[in-house]
Amino acid sequence: MDFAFTRDERNKLLNRREVAFTLTFEGATPSRQNIQSKIAALLNQKEDLVVLDSLKTSFGKMEVTGVARIYDDEESKQRTEREYLVKRGKAAEESEA
Repeated sequence: MDFAFTRDERNKLLNRREVAFTLTFEGATPSRQNIQSKIAALLNQKEDLVVLDSLKTSFGKMEVTGVARIYDDEESKQRTEREYLVKRGKAAEESEA
């Protein structure tokens, strides 16, 4: 899995960092949980503060483009993030346990 960050902006008003990325991979498409944990590791952030907004794959390419938001704290995340996006990031984690 190779990441290339195409945009990295700081949103001071909402206490978050907004990144756009391109991910190239081999084999099966990585899960949202795998992508979320890889972004957290690459940017030295806590995994529970990373929220994936959109992921798009192109037919015939081993490539995913997406947008992620990294919050400064849990309170900022709960105040501004849509609930269904927060649940998507945790769904795989809860089913594995």
